[in-house]
Amino acid sequence: MADAITTETLKVLQADVPLSATLHVWLKAVTPDAPGTMAFMLGGDKIGEVSVSNAEEYVFRTFVASSGGALSCVYDTKTTAVSVAYFFNAAEVVEKGITVMHTSAANAPAPVPHGYHFRPPFGWMNDPNGFGRFAGRPHLFYQHYSHGLRWNTMHWGHAVSEDYIHWHHMPIFLFPSEDLTARPDRRGGAFSGSAIPMGDEGGIRVFFTEQVIDRTPETQVQLTATSHNIITASQAEVILANRPVGLGLTLDFRDPYVVKGPDGLWKMVLGSLSQQGGVILLYETDDPTAAAGWRFAGTLLLEERFGTAVIECPCLLPLDGPADDPDTHWALVYGLMNSTHADTGRKNLTLIAVGHFDGVRFMTDFEQELDFGTDNYAFQAFVDAGVPVGIGWLANWADVSHTIDFPTAMTLPRNLRLEDGAILTPPVEAVESLRSGIIDDTGLAAGKTVQLETGAVEILLDLSWPGASFVLHFDHPDADLALQLDAEGLSILYALPGQHAQPDGVTEPRYIARGARPVHLRIFLDAGSIEVFADHGRWAGTKRIEGFEPVRSVRLEAAEGYVTSGRIFALKL
Repeated sequence: MADAITTETLKVLQADVPLSATLHVWLKAVTPDAPGTMAFMLGGDKIGEVSVSNAEEYVFRTFVASSGGALSCVYDTKTTAVSVAYFFNAAEVVEKGITVMHTSAANAPAPVPHGYHFRPPFGWMNDPNGFGRFAGRPHLFYQHYSHGLRWNTMHWGHAVSEDYIHWHHMPIFLFPSEDLTARPDRRGGAFSGSAIPMGDEGGIRVFFTEQVIDRTPETQVQLTATSHNIITASQAEVILANRPVGLGLTLDFRDPYVVKGPDGLWKMVLGSLSQQGGVILLYETDDPTAAAGWRFAGTLLLEERFGTAVIECPCLLPLDGPADDPDTHWALVYGLMNSTHADTGRKNLTLIAVGHFDGVRFMTDFEQELDFGTDNYAFQAFVDAGVPVGIGWLANWADVSHTIDFPTAMTLPRNLRLEDGAILTPPVEAVESLRSGIIDDTGLAAGKTVQLETGAVEILLDLSWPGASFVLHFDHPDADLALQLDAEGLSILYALPGQHAQPDGVTEPRYIARGARPVHLRIFLDAGSIEVFADHGRWAGTKRIEGFEPVRSVRLEAAEGYVTSGRIFALKL
């Protein structure tokens, strides 16, 4: 981030910008009586100016510097407030990303200098969207609000990677209508969706839900937009203006995920809620570009066990073969908003059904929970060179409040593997590139307390036999945290100070994989999170940890001979 120079009320953002740099700034008027203005100076000469009159919400403005050099962005804090300013060169942005010149105290990035999970460069983030490989690189879009750390009018943020671990931040990709962005009143915006490549044309087509809370008769409709440069999107067009009739659906009608079906047609799954329970709706089109002609093909799934739990972020993809092979198994992943697990008290579960898909019907062979920690929500996956890979929001709506800041991250990306009648979700191989050195390879297994300098570590445990019991204690300044394996199963033990305990002394919710008997575990610690992968992801548990303080040390408690080895690697981006 570039330095800012302040003299009385005049503020100057300065940076050396490349030739033909594009600037994106969001500013607003301090009062309705005078416009908010930013002037651009290059080499002592004024080369342009932007102005806004809105005093309620920040307004997006763009400016292109005709030549490179020392650029100054000048504004008066008496009349002008600035939320975000960044610049980029369109020809280099995929390789280098944007350069952030300014954020405010309200939307500043999380203070996690050693963090290795994906986080936005500023503002709020939730669901991953449009996750896929385009123009040879993995791209991640996500639900985003630039001007604060609380959910508000939804945009799509954007990032690009080469390995799913190291990311460049890209310009904001999708913008809601001007009417929605005029006030920070949480009326809607560009909600979640997906993306597909545009064939030989290059570029991508995105699908998303637009919400306008006071619109009738539909608050949620489905839109599509295209991008040939994968930097900016075209004007979006409505492709589904109404929910299907006759199903008794609520106004929930969202999160389109598009995939090529076994019959060669594009399929779209959407989440909703009926009187019977959560539903996944199926649409299809004969249009090879998926631009139009979408028709309702039926209800793909009805989830009756959780009552008023609306299905969100459905994802449908082939697991172990080509889409057009009738023997290929498919995965149907979906979140259950407002669900509660009766046994453990966990909220907002994510399920994954595995079976066969003939283009119209999904025949389930078995199902399992995606994550026993539940902080792997809105999971979205696609098939990359024959290998399914996915990512989730490292949070849970049960913890979100509109009255407190809530900066979050994405989970580590994971592969999906079908093995011995179960889905395994191990982290992608590239996570090993994070290892910057070994901290310990003898002390942990011997029961010693091992200090962690930054708290960004990977812990590997090998047990003498499946289910050999242990407790891994983590010293965290703000939470009681441990990982436990016993006769009940594998548990992440987590409690904040003052959290109410049940009569048996166990706090709820319980983050437990009942019956799990792993022999090998990988535990990833980062500021604000723990992720557990047992037996190559046969059991995966993800838990957001309140705040940004790291785990300071770790200690293993186990009977002699139960643990054959323990290693701790320092991790660094």
